[in-house]
Amino acid sequence: MSQEPLVRDAEVAEFRAAVLAKLTYAVGKDPDHAFDHDWFEAIALAARDHMVEHWMDHTRQIYRKAQKRVYYLSLEFLIGRLLYDSLSNLGLLDIAREALTDLGVDLERIRLLEPDAALGNGGLGRLAACFMESMSTLGVAAHGYGIRYEHGLFRQAIVDGWQQEQTENWLDFGNPWEFERPEVIYPISFGGHVETVQDAGGQQKQVWWPAETVRAVAYDTPVVGWRGSSVNTLRLWRARALEELHLERFNAGDHLGAVAEVARAESISRVLYPADSTEAGQELRLRQEYFFVSASLQDLLRRHQNIHPSLLNLADGAAIQLNDTHPSIAVAELMRLLVDTHAIPWDTAWDITVNTLAYTNHTLLPEALETWPVGLMERMLPRHMQIIYLINAYHIDSLRAKGIHDFDVLRAVSLIEEDNGRRVRMGNLAFLGSHSVNGVSGLHTKLMRSTVFSEMHKLYPDRINNKTNGITFRRWLFQSNGELTSMLVDALGEDVLDHPEQRLVDLEPFADKPDFRKRFAAQRLSSKKALARIIQERLGVVVNPEAMFDVQVKRIHEYKRQLLNLLHTVALYQAIRAEPGTNWVPRVKIFAGKAAASYHQAKLIIKLANDIARTVNNDPTVRGLLKVVFLPNYNVSLAESIIPAADLSEQISTAGYEASGTSNMKFGLNGALTIGTMDGANVEMCERVGAEHMFIFGLTSQQVEARKRSGEFNAGGDIAASHRLNDVLQAIRGGVFSPDDASRYAGLIDGLIAYDRFLVCADFDAYWDAQKRVEDLWHDPAQWWRSAVLNTARMGWFSSDRTIREYAEDIWKALD
Repeated sequence: MSQEPLVRDAEVAEFRAAVLAKLTYAVGKDPDHAFDHDWFEAIALAARDHMVEHWMDHTRQIYRKAQKRVYYLSLEFLIGRLLYDSLSNLGLLDIAREALTDLGVDLERIRLLEPDAALGNGGLGRLAACFMESMSTLGVAAHGYGIRYEHGLFRQAIVDGWQQEQTENWLDFGNPWEFERPEVIYPISFGGHVETVQDAGGQQKQVWWPAETVRAVAYDTPVVGWRGSSVNTLRLWRARALEELHLERFNAGDHLGAVAEVARAESISRVLYPADSTEAGQELRLRQEYFFVSASLQDLLRRHQNIHPSLLNLADGAAIQLNDTHPSIAVAELMRLLVDTHAIPWDTAWDITVNTLAYTNHTLLPEALETWPVGLMERMLPRHMQIIYLINAYHIDSLRAKGIHDFDVLRAVSLIEEDNGRRVRMGNLAFLGSHSVNGVSGLHTKLMRSTVFSEMHKLYPDRINNKTNGITFRRWLFQSNGELTSMLVDALGEDVLDHPEQRLVDLEPFADKPDFRKRFAAQRLSSKKALARIIQERLGVVVNPEAMFDVQVKRIHEYKRQLLNLLHTVALYQAIRAEPGTNWVPRVKIFAGKAAASYHQAKLIIKLANDIARTVNNDPTVRGLLKVVFLPNYNVSLAESIIPAADLSEQISTAGYEASGTSNMKFGLNGALTIGTMDGANVEMCERVGAEHMFIFGLTSQQVEARKRSGEFNAGGDIAASHRLNDVLQAIRGGVFSPDDASRYAGLIDGLIAYDRFLVCADFDAYWDAQKRVEDLWHDPAQWWRSAVLNTARMGWFSSDRTIREYAEDIWKALD
């Protein structure tokens, strides 16, 4: 008799006992009187115990081997819910489900109680989460460093069609996955002045006398890799005041003043991306960035010194990756710690800094390459401003010594911008202080070399390299799309779960098998029915799951061109109304995404989407042919429901503006077909999936750049050449979709006509034509589902495991 059923029964019994023990002794509840949230906490703690065992083993192994560590500094980690993710990676999901069924507990119902961790906003944070999971899967010894935001960005509500920002209280019931480390505390200082003094040897040194100091307290979350192979650490910092209560003030009756220091200190880790439209907002953002960078660097230097007697070999034992420009103050802070705290000579410290740091750039938008007013830097971080001046002086002097005297070149590569008030260029600082500067798609990296860092690239031609982004298939296929995963296992065997990067391509022959295509379509319909239920529950709108689900879900920004999609929606609405008897493809347009709280134009686009939805959804002429929905509060959990249900993936940014994108990969992996521009990773998707299985349209990045150089942004000519576009713009401007305020969108449309910066009008007709090709293919189901299967089969290269392997081999030198 096989021992497997006995082993399985023992594992189920063991997990059931573990959950009951946690419920009783950690949560303090009798199973007969426990609420659902009590069960969630007990299950999470039982799963965490399994993670901790692997965590300790992995940590001991790292110390035993003196393995090189990777430190990933990111202002965002959009990790989503962790219950299913952890159980699945540990191989415990089915065991947990069976154990809980025996206890009369529905795991599916319980998992929905877990809030999404509000630690990020968009692609930057989700990429960091995918990378952390892949580093654990590949056995890279890694620490993620960020901020433990108490309230995240915000909870998005839609009130009368407008975005309303509400407080995100994701920590109301605590966080069962984290370990508070009250013994891991670092001082973080701000303000004050710098004094030149002589040390005992008669050498001059700089001493920073800060005006304010707060504490950074560590909270650790284990990050488990596939099959529990390795477990790394996500360490997040919470800001605390040095003195929790000023007792003298309190006793004197000044109760608010007694805790004012607490409020100021803790504001650092309250919210992600506080609005920076005011000086106070800018100051808080700078405080946040320096706070987590300083704490992280102090922590990793301490860890290095626990193993190595000297910091001189820091680059041999540590690789520090800066995820975008937010942590770029690390260049100056690492220099300060090495020179001022550890008395390492300047030139030696600079070599250590450059050889240890690496920088990932995620944007070509000039406004997103952070700059800080020199006055603010001098006031908040006076010693760092001195260090930046010194770095810049050495940099410029070294160029002049090489015979480079061209004023325009020196101005472009300087760390200080002089044109519009003196500002510190954090992108240039990160570039200069890193041995590697990488883009995140082939096109993005090419444009980095030719645009924002063109002069830097000429000076350091070997520094810029490409590492195209990827996604973890464990989260975005195995966990979020169980039916498709079961199909893959049936077709390719269990091995596809361990090696999807290599094995997915073996699915290609199945694209020509009618029965497999039929099953593929059936699993999609199942996901669409589930999403339709969510739409009805949240919006009260009934949609037909048999219709094409046309999806654009991402951060709301003008360059991502949700507006272009909305113009097409109006054009389609007008066309259906004009010819309702035509063989139209029934379509559901699905939008979701947040706009920054101070980004008025993006918030107006959200309002327009909701106004269009209200008009279309209440018009009996188009009933059954077109519906429009905007799902509020887009997050990882909602994405896990939307992506498996998508038929068409909208990736329509202006060419040259999207660094990479990763939602394009998630949709493609799940078999959605992409309509998009040749931008970001769409280019590489087109190369690997095949242009015939995508709907590519629009100006190329070269054509966009030519328009920039010519200043050709007036849309009058584009509108005059397109009667369809003109009709759409006039309808929106004239108040067809805003009868309560006919002039609501006049400014939006007039601005688009006068200065179409993101070339929405220029690409409209090409977009309309591409959407007609979409309809033509939808009318041919055999070919549509053949392309869908091939999209899934050809996405293996876009695994974050591949991306991390490239980082580890080429930049970090950290694969064991």
